Amino acid sequence: MNILAWAILGLLAGAIAKAIYPGYQSGGILGTMLLGVIGAFVGGSLVTFFETGTLALTATAFSLTGLFVAVIGAIVALFIYYALSRRTI
Repeated sequence: MNILAWAILGLLAGAIAKAIYPGYQSGGILGTMLLGVIGAFVGGSLVTFFETGTLALTATAFSLTGLFVAVIGAIVALFIYYALSRRTI
């Protein structure tokens, strides 16, 4: 997949994930795009794991199904990020 397609998929998936995930998320358009691209890798890897039983770093394709998987992966990435970065005083 070329860079422009990755950027569009990342922007769409990140924006949808931020809209679904409760609470305020910081980060501008680049953060949203990066979140979506990371989500594409996380989602693609999860789908590969559930289909084959092996853990491999794969990404989703630029399609409606790929967008859905990227959004699910971005939500998982948001959850992990906020779980690890939560500070308690």
